[in-house]
Amino acid sequence: MSEQEGLALTRRGILAGGLLLGVGGSVFVGGQAHAAQPAPVDMARLERVKVELVAPPQVHAHSQRAPGGPRIVEFRLVIEEKELAVDTAGAYIHAMTFNGSVPGPLMVVHEGDYVELTLVNPPSNSMMHNIDFHASTGALGGGELTHVQPGQQVQLRFKADRAGVFVYHCAPGGAMIPWHVVCGMNGAIMVLPRDGLKDGEGHALHYDKVWYIGEQDYYIPRDQDGKFKRYATPMASFGDMSQLMKGLVPSHVVFNGSVGALTGKQALTAKVGETVLIVHSQANRDTRPHLIGGHGDYVWASGKFANPPQRNLETWFIPGGAAGAALYTFRQPGLYTYLNHNLIEAVMLGAAAHVQVEGQWNDDLMKQVQAPGPIS
Repeated sequence: MSEQEGLALTRRGILAGGLLLGVGGSVFVGGQAHAAQPAPVDMARLERVKVELVAPPQVHAHSQRAPGGPRIVEFRLVIEEKELAVDTAGAYIHAMTFNGSVPGPLMVVHEGDYVELTLVNPPSNSMMHNIDFHASTGALGGGELTHVQPGQQVQLRFKADRAGVFVYHCAPGGAMIPWHVVCGMNGAIMVLPRDGLKDGEGHALHYDKVWYIGEQDYYIPRDQDGKFKRYATPMASFGDMSQLMKGLVPSHVVFNGSVGALTGKQALTAKVGETVLIVHSQANRDTRPHLIGGHGDYVWASGKFANPPQRNLETWFIPGGAAGAALYTFRQPGLYTYLNHNLIEAVMLGAAAHVQVEGQWNDDLMKQVQAPGPIS
């Protein structure tokens, strides 16, 4: 199937039954159309802020509480088609990326801000792309308004009208939607409440740093000898990969693009007493984050900050196509493992990260009373 044929099966066609009642922004009640018409905002009067995005797991500088009134926050994403090594066993994929990373960068704004995105598809790319923001309202998450061919760019503005963490991903249409997503073309946006995060009783919560973990499932075909196949172009892999995708069995499940991307020398680091907000997204499959040796002190498993966080979770569930957030204050030094607690996916397919924490050991929390020795 060509890309053009895949695009014939658009999201509009898939969702046509639900879309027909909503076209034009009108709601039909009792046979009459009632269009919601909010007062127009004078965009020229809003402050503009340009943000330089950084590659995950790091997150660009931002304030946890809104510094003033709503702003227009400008972001720029450059689409990059590139071959990535997924593991050390010879698995490669022609990834489709936002800003060259899998996942794409985490964007941070505050509720009520306007996100103004410039999406660039350089002429060096071979395919049409777009972007669907789960945080936005209308036009298939912006997907209908952002189709860009190689050599084009487009600008989209939407109001971040609800707080939480949300997935964004490429959604060009038909079979191209899942294929672009499982080739790495997804990321997340965090919309903070204007007055910052709160616990279930309205008390302010604070974090010292943010880590963004993007969980990615890959479907890399093997040849008749069991070796991973390698392709000359992205489209050359589409036929084989789409057949493998239909079986719903990934060849890899990884954090931040590849096996071991956040382990060993690439481990995340913290200190005893530091509070970390961990944003975790999975654009396609369900996941079960767990911090071995720690907990989720405050967890928004659904990722929506208007809801009170759950407390002291061991493992939390994030459904496919969503992002969640967990706040934890490290209390002991040493090595922690953050993983998808489907242990098969973590240990055998790659969905794990390391956290190296520095500080003073607390015997009150844990102590080896007796070292291993002969049975008495």
